[in-house]
Parts: sequence; C-alpha cells; structure tokens
Amino acid sequence: MELCETLCAQHCISPIFEHPCYPVTQVKQCLHDTCGVHTSFNTTEEFRTQVQNTCLSGGAWNWSVTTPPDLDLVDCTGRAKRFDLQPEPRYTIPINGYLSPVIIVFSVFNNFLVCLVLLKPHMRSPITNILIAMAFSDMMTGLFPLPFFVYFFTMERVHEWVPYNWCRVTNFFMEYIPTIFHTASIWLTMVLAVQRYICVCHVFKARTLCTVQNSRRAVVIIYIAAALSQITRFFDQYPVETFQVSLLDPTTIVSACRMEYRPWFLSNIDLYFNIYFWFRVIFIHFIPCVSLVVMTVLLIYAMRVAQTQRKKLLSQNKDCESRQFRESNRLTLMLVAVVGVFLLVELPLGLIMVLLIIDRTFKKVIISSGMFSNLSLFSNFFILLSYPLNFFIYCGMSKQFRNTFKRIFKRTYSVDSGTPTTPV
Repeated sequence: MELCETLCAQHCISPIFEHPCYPVTQVKQCLHDTCGVHTSFNTTEEFRTQVQNTCLSGGAWNWSVTTPPDLDLVDCTGRAKRFDLQPEPRYTIPINGYLSPVIIVFSVFNNFLVCLVLLKPHMRSPITNILIAMAFSDMMTGLFPLPFFVYFFTMERVHEWVPYNWCRVTNFFMEYIPTIFHTASIWLTMVLAVQRYICVCHVFKARTLCTVQNSRRAVVIIYIAAALSQITRFFDQYPVETFQVSLLDPTTIVSACRMEYRPWFLSNIDLYFNIYFWFRVIFIHFIPCVSLVVMTVLLIYAMRVAQTQRKKLLSQNKDCESRQFRESNRLTLMLVAVVGVFLLVELPLGLIMVLLIIDRTFKKVIISSGMFSNLSLFSNFFILLSYPLNFFIYCGMSKQFRNTFKRIFKRTYSVDSGTPTTPV
C-alpha cells in the first residue's frame, strides 16, 4: 500500500507537521498498526521531507498544513535552555519567584544600613573594614540574580524556553557573578576570624598585622582572587541560537538558545571540571570551614580565659582593666555569632559539593541529579536567608553600633531649647 494513497496515513503523519518535534517512532508505529504501512525513516526531518516531496508536492494530499514557514530551523535535540527541568518548578517558583526576591530586598536594605553605620569615621577599624566588605558581598550576591528571579520565576516564564538574547546573561548574572561575591564573602569571614584571633591571643603581633591598611589590602586581594576563581566560566561556553516549538503555544516557533562548550574546553572537559570542582571543595569550602571551626573554638577558649582574668581584676578593684576585658569579650562574642551563622548555612552546601565531586571524579552515583539540584536550591536559599541576620547581630551585641545607628536615624529635639539632642 502506497504511503500517499490512504486517509489513514494522513491521520498518522499530520502530527509531524503540527508539532515539528513529534517523535518519528510514534508515527511509524501508527502507520504499522493502523494502516499496515511499513517505513524505514529514522528521523523526523527525513520523514517530513519525503512526505512533502511525494505526497504534498505531487498533489496526492490536499489539506492545509499549519506549519510555520521557518519549520526547517526547528531544533528537535531537546538541548535548548529552560528552567523548568531541574530543580522542579514546584520548588523553584515559590522559592526563587516569591520568597527569594523578598529576602533579597530585605537583605539589601539591612546590609546598606550596616555599611552606612560602619562607614562613619569613628567606627573605622581593621575589623569594620572586613565587615563592610562582607555586607557589600552579601548585597551583590542577591542583587545580580534578582531581575532574573522576577522575570522567569515570579512571572512564571519558567515554563518557556530561555530567549536567545537572555542566554549568556542568565549564566553571568544568576551563577558566575553571584558565585564570585559569595566566594569573597566566605574568604572574608575566614580573614575576620583569623584577625580577631590574632587581636585576642597575640596582642603585640596585632599591632603590626591587624592594621586598617592591611585589612584594606586583604579585601582587595580577596576580591581579585574570587574573580580569578571564576574567570574561566565566563569563556568556556558560547550561546547558539536555536528555534523551538513554544512550550506554551505549540503552533508558534520561538527563538531559544543552547550553550555549547568551546572546542578547547570540550576536548578536556572531564579534567577541566574535576580541577574546577576540586578547587571549590578544597579552597572555598573545606579549608575555610575547617579554619573557622578551629578559630571559633580558640576564640571561645580565649573568652573564658579573659573572663577569669576579669573576675580577678574586679576582686582587685581594677575597674578600668576589667571594663576593657568586658568590651573585648563582647566584640569577640559578636564575631563568634557571625561565624556561627555562617557555618550553620555553609556546611550543608560544602557537603553537597563533596558529594558532587565524588560523583564527577569517581563516577559513583550517590544522589541523583534531580536530588542534587533540589538540595542545592534549598541550601542556597538558606544561605540567602542568613544575609540579613548580621545587622541584628550587630545591633544586639554591639553598643557602639547601636549608638551610631541611633545618631543617624533617631534624632530628637529639646522642647525647651529647640536644639537637637542625640540619645544614647
């Protein structure tokens, strides 16, 4: 039986023209089971071309086809970029679309206040330089992906292909640049703990090591190193424009994109990603987290020693020295709280990265790719949730921070004289 001589065959083949990526195997099965027609075509493109040449052009079939004029450009490989595969939209839409934007705005506001207070001349010190840089990093980590969270997840465009013009910038603003600032925040936290340890336990060395100038140099070096740690990610891929059947309107062809690795990366892609992820695991997660745990234990021990010395001074009526120990302990306790919150949210992400590197290096599947994506989503969300907290830690544990904050935002005026007074 000829392919073009039966209405049954028209019924089986028409989905190919209505849906350009319709699986050819289903058409072949329909022709075999329903029409008794056997075919040897292997691809949808080959099948469509043959039908156009023999059945449509020859006039054997006379029905209107709803195929757009640029149908031949449609890419049926399924590699175009979209955000509704992994993690699952039931998680990404509420987290990235509704919760994260609110937290980011709140975090930007809080960290702006932190910078505003700590930038006052009387607040400047080696430690406040680090705290300002940490607040700035936390702001930038959230600000860069915010427009894309709103566009794709809040407005629920996540169910459509990523437009070609958005392809490269989504990688830059949602992944690479936030990773740079987050990496800087991790290293800054480690430097903060080390600096405080030197100030508490090695007072004489602190006079030469823990200076304002040295802390500024450390901040600059950390930002440069964080940028260099991600520099290759900006160049290892390039976008390729592709055309897809719209996921929202099957009768429409839309411009989409897929990311392709450059040849010099593709030829060594396993080695490249092993080096990249091992570097992240060792230098961005393992060493900082272990160092912070050790520094925290040492600082807590130093606080206990200082508390014992303060009691002795009080018994000797040395109030001035006792007050100095108390203020030093308050500052140390505040920084321990900052480090503690950091470790609480960073350790799970570090564990996820270890599992990923084991999977990539030794080809040992510990968790599925879908589970890994979901765990990463929740881990990053909890990290984002921690960004506004430092402001409350500073307010609750630093009298100097509270007083400076009040002077900026809460000025009262004397009823009698009309002159401003600053409450403390």
